[in-house]
Formats: sequence, structure tokens, C-alpha cells
Amino acid sequence: MDETRVRRELREAALAHRPDHARILARVERGLAAPAPAARPIRPASRWNGRRWTAVVAVTAAVAGVVGLGGLAATTLGDRPAGPAATVPAPGPAARVVATLDPGSNRWWSQNDLALTTDTPVTGLTVELRVARTAGVVSTGHWRTRPAEDFTVTVDQEPGALVYRWTLKPDRTVPPGPHVFAGQYNHAEGVRDASADTYTVVLTGGDGGRSTLRGDFGAAAGR
Repeated sequence: MDETRVRRELREAALAHRPDHARILARVERGLAAPAPAARPIRPASRWNGRRWTAVVAVTAAVAGVVGLGGLAATTLGDRPAGPAATVPAPGPAARVVATLDPGSNRWWSQNDLALTTDTPVTGLTVELRVARTAGVVSTGHWRTRPAEDFTVTVDQEPGALVYRWTLKPDRTVPPGPHVFAGQYNHAEGVRDASADTYTVVLTGGDGGRSTLRGDFGAAAGR
């Protein structure tokens, strides 16, 4: 049959077709009224042998482990804030201290001398002298070779010691060289054992470096 003719006849049949709306509606109503078809039985899953199932579980666990570890690494390393840069404290000023009992001390009165030698300028300085509370110890004064207006000086009566403290004021500087700090006190008559007397010296340089020197007066004796 000629193709052109076939197409023409199909087109004419389509144009001439008139749907039967009444019949279509009746079929829809019969479909709604009909009981629901029975559910199809669920097909049981096929059985895998134990060896094959074990292999699948192992592969799945391995993949999950790799993915999990990868995610953890990305979170830990990627989201971790950068820590502060490591800094090394600057070394403090070089200094030396010699603790001696002043030669002018006697059987009723003594003076403890701290001879401090600094090699570089010092912008912060605290000198603490602790005279052990032996019998009759009472402060009679103090002095230093640096200008008095450069320091704040305190004398504290603690239960176990008489404490002299010299603190360099802000914006003041101690130049390189020898410096002496002395604490004076009365004591009971006789030879006083100064071995329990101690000192602490804290120095700060212009770059912020800090040094701390500690010691005692050894077996020095009063007169």
C-alpha cells in the first residue's frame, strides 16, 4: 500500500473519531467499585553463603573506615585554628651579687651588705633582704648607693624575718656598674649567726628579659 495513502487514511480516521464519554465514565465507575487486588507475595531474598556475606561486610567496613578517617582528618586539620607562634624568652641582664656582713658591725648592731654588679643597663630592679628573726633584731635603717628618689623602699616586720625591699621606680634605669644595698639592725648582745639571712634580686633588661639571683649570708657572724 502506498505510504502517502496510509497516512491520509489514518488522519481521516482520527478526525472522524468521536469518543464515547458515557462508556468511559462507566468503566471508571466499575473500576472504583471493584475490590482491591490481593497483594503480591514478597519474594524472599536470595540466600548468600556465609563466605560471600562476610566478604561484603568486610569490604563495606573497610570503605566506611577509610571514608570516616578521611573526614576526621579533614575536620581536624582543616578546621584547627593556627596556634600562636612560639617565642623564646629573652635572656635577662647579666649580674652578680656578693652578700657580706659589714666590717663596722659590732656585738649590739649589724649591717648586711648586698654588693650588686650589673653588666648592662637595668630598667627593672627589686632587691629583697631578709634578716632572720634572731633575738633582739630591730631595724635601725637602710641605705643604697643609687639615688634615693629612684627607689621605693619598704621595711616589713614579718613573723620570721625583718624584710628590706628596694624597688626601682617606673621609667628609671640602673646603669652598669657596682651598686650596694644595705640593711641595718640591732640585735641581742653577742655574736649573731647570719647564716639564715637571705636575699633575692630580680633584674629586668630593656628587652624584657629577666634574671633572678638568690643566696644567703653563709656563716657570717656579727660582733
